[in-house]
Amino acid sequence: MSVAGTKTFAAVDLGASSGRVMTGRVGPDTLRLTETHRFPNRPVHLPEGLRWDILGLYGGVLDGLRAAGPVDSLGIDSWAVDYGLLAADGSLLGNPVHYRDRRTEGVAEQVWATVPPDDLYRATGIQYAPFNTLYQLVAAQGTPQLAAARHLLLIPDLIAYWLTGEQGTELTNASTTQLIDAHTGDWNRPLADRLGIDLALFAPLRRPGDPAGTLLPAVQERTGLPGPVPVTAVGSHDTASAVAAVPAGRRERFAYLCTGTWSLAGLELDAPVTTGASRAANFTNELGIDGTVRFLRNIMGLWLLQECMRTWELTDVTPLLADAARMPALRYVVDAAAPEFLAPGDMPGRIAAACRATGGPVPRTPEEITRCVLDSLALAHRRAIREAQHLADREVDVVHLVGGGARNALLCQLTADACGVPVVAGPAEAAALGNVLVQARAHGLPGDLASTRELIARTQPLTRYEPSGDPTAWEAAARRTEDARPLPA
Repeated sequence: MSVAGTKTFAAVDLGASSGRVMTGRVGPDTLRLTETHRFPNRPVHLPEGLRWDILGLYGGVLDGLRAAGPVDSLGIDSWAVDYGLLAADGSLLGNPVHYRDRRTEGVAEQVWATVPPDDLYRATGIQYAPFNTLYQLVAAQGTPQLAAARHLLLIPDLIAYWLTGEQGTELTNASTTQLIDAHTGDWNRPLADRLGIDLALFAPLRRPGDPAGTLLPAVQERTGLPGPVPVTAVGSHDTASAVAAVPAGRRERFAYLCTGTWSLAGLELDAPVTTGASRAANFTNELGIDGTVRFLRNIMGLWLLQECMRTWELTDVTPLLADAARMPALRYVVDAAAPEFLAPGDMPGRIAAACRATGGPVPRTPEEITRCVLDSLALAHRRAIREAQHLADREVDVVHLVGGGARNALLCQLTADACGVPVVAGPAEAAALGNVLVQARAHGLPGDLASTRELIARTQPLTRYEPSGDPTAWEAAARRTEDARPLPA
């Protein structure tokens, strides 16, 4: 709780591979983050498809809050697009479907027959991804669960509902559904009506910093937290919280890379970019903290390496990275955004097949495949950041790389080499820090977004990587991978 001008906040941060509860002690010159509990996030393959173990995640959240001890507030962030359906009495109608489930295959073409892709992009500013909530809801039409549903809550809002008994839809996450108008920040009702999507399922919109209820007495008893404990809406899409924690200076011209299972590469803007060129490049306009727009591209990210390690039955990445660093640079490269890498499965085999299909050399050993993944991700980062600058007509002098990838020195250096500008890596727990700092602002600790970023820069360990090597080698490698698959017309 409050001690000598500081306050303590709990950040529930749910990632695609693990969840954690962090506590943050925040004051005018203090920002200390402590992990109190980490727990796995293991999706479950059921006969009907791939599902999230949402009850296991909720149990992990309760265990983490018990370990956290007294706090002034708590906030919840998670991955985007997925949701739980509730009956009229608030009970959950089945486990939430995983965004990597195959139910949305072919659904985009069905949607585009009603709303052409250009119209859809102008209406929402959201990139095409086969798992966007819009496509999931169209895929679910006619199912018993959707027919019985009276409420729909995105994952962090579902956890908040179980903690407080109150329903809401936080805006930064809602913007990823492809049902929000990026220009107005409200639901696009004409679009939903054309596709037969009932927006009445969604709870009222909340914005970061809004109150989201207080812990129920039963939750307080289970966690041992003295009450009342307020729950505060944060940037509940973990990328929104992570971008809020980018330690950029007030006058820096920066791009950001939020790295983990996914890499999110882009710029922070004041207004969306919804041009035809932006749609063709598959950039998205997600809403951020304080009315900002996250203009970015989704890149497959370290999921590629995570799936390889699962296939190899390896758990320690450190020796693998050391071996990969000794491999020849840019010998093996693939298009890291290729759709064949999306689903779980034999990732090493898919990577080898992709190299074989281009007529290039084929990686065979774990260290060769790992180097292929990291070189390919650096190339994808390069391409996304260069295209973002062009589309938004904005130059950058530095790339801030935050999230789990900040611990991967080889990836950070390769990204600096590929982009040709310095990379500042850290903080690694950016989503939790952004979560904590939005709560701190809502609970009386002064400061605008720039001030909170300055606090992060003063208090968190950061590492700077200067570009090195031969730029022409990266240009040649980029030409091998940048024959991008065109979007369907």
